[in-house]
Amino acid sequence: MAAIFSLFSSSPFVSPCISHNTHFSFLAKAPLLHLKRPLFAKSQLASLETETSLPPAVETFWRWLFDEGIVSSKTPVRPGMVPEGLGLIAQRDISRNEVVLQVPKRFWINPDAVAASEIGKVCSGLKPWISVALFLIRERSRDESLWKHYFKILPEVTDSTIYWSEEELFELQGTQLLNTTLSVKEYVKSEFLKVEEEIILPYKKLFPFPITLDDFFWAFGMLRSRAFSRLPNENLVLIPLADLINHSTRVTTEDNAYEVKGGGLFSRDYLFSLRSPLSVKTGEQIYIQYDLNKTNAELALDYGFIEPTSERNAFTLTLGISESDPFFDDKLDVAESNGFGETAYFDIFDDRPLPPGLLPYLRLVALGGTDAFLLEALFRNTIWDHLQLPMSRDNEELLCRVVREACKSALAGYHTTIEEDEKLKGANLDRRLAMAIGVRQGEKKVLQELDRFFEEKELELNELEYYQERRLKELGLCGENGDILGDLGKFM
Repeated sequence: MAAIFSLFSSSPFVSPCISHNTHFSFLAKAPLLHLKRPLFAKSQLASLETETSLPPAVETFWRWLFDEGIVSSKTPVRPGMVPEGLGLIAQRDISRNEVVLQVPKRFWINPDAVAASEIGKVCSGLKPWISVALFLIRERSRDESLWKHYFKILPEVTDSTIYWSEEELFELQGTQLLNTTLSVKEYVKSEFLKVEEEIILPYKKLFPFPITLDDFFWAFGMLRSRAFSRLPNENLVLIPLADLINHSTRVTTEDNAYEVKGGGLFSRDYLFSLRSPLSVKTGEQIYIQYDLNKTNAELALDYGFIEPTSERNAFTLTLGISESDPFFDDKLDVAESNGFGETAYFDIFDDRPLPPGLLPYLRLVALGGTDAFLLEALFRNTIWDHLQLPMSRDNEELLCRVVREACKSALAGYHTTIEEDEKLKGANLDRRLAMAIGVRQGEKKVLQELDRFFEEKELELNELEYYQERRLKELGLCGENGDILGDLGKFM
């Protein structure tokens, strides 16, 4: 997964922090070439004979693929102009799971390609994405580059929020996406300054042309939006032609959309094989599913689009055990024993149940007073099971109050209401403004749902069964209606 950055309101244990996870993995593809005007020039290649014209750069790119043997007259797909920009169009009826194209490894752009190039040695100690970014920038400037025709069809920017103006970013005020975007931009800038000092300027013979921060952002954006991951031994690879394929909500699985074939003695024998997850008629566009688990904010950051469905609406709740907590060490031990840490992140989705670990973690963080005996070593192997259910009224009341206060604080940070956003959505909006409205409205809906959930829990506090009552029932000292049996009731 791409790095997730989270923001939440201040409270004793709901942290207003940003998670700087600098392990970036890049997932494939995005809307590609955006043209200001159509060019009506019919292709000279039989496989591009169509009434829909293509820009000269795309026709040249297709001819290069043809000359290199990557495509032929029998290739079942071709580039085409589609609402997303460029896409892959079926030249005949295509069956579900049918292979539509194959690209040999020698045309891939990945860390192996960097290592084999002139800049391989000086880039060997860099993070993989940085070395590939430098490779992209350098190759784009070289007339003799193997990929020169590929670079000419790549966009200068996408609609990813990393390319938005200050005015456009203002429309994300209050959203977690804004904080994520600013953090990513700051991260990319810091990495550029570092690589400029350590690699670009000291090795001017290898980089004889100016490389700017904008160049670096271009390369970062191309990798973020177009690189394939989850391939065998490949976590970051650009594959010309294959990355023209667009995303669709109609595709509900990521399985078997692409794979690596071949191998043998030399890795150059590998082929990237792309399949169509759906049956497609002649002239229709081929689609895949980019990532079923990404939120709308992540789609906006990585690819520059969102989905209109509520399933992608999410808000990341960031919880933490305070170092000033007198039981910090014990709580941290319990958290780590159950797959969590000092800080935990929970993605809350629209119309979905809360993540299974959220309430136990909240109860753990809020644990104190007379409930703290459960942190003793005697209970260490069973405490997480106990935390699945309400511990005490004080504990449950505290976590409800803190989460509700955090929800209200977060909602106050937006400059519009859900109702105002709904009215705006009916207008003829700029693409980026429409994305901003969709993301902020989605976050607010999730926050309101979360607030309602804990409001309902507050109303049920007197009706809940707590640890003490459950324990007395286990010992046969408490009736089914909660009454303490025998003389023990005098002391309770």
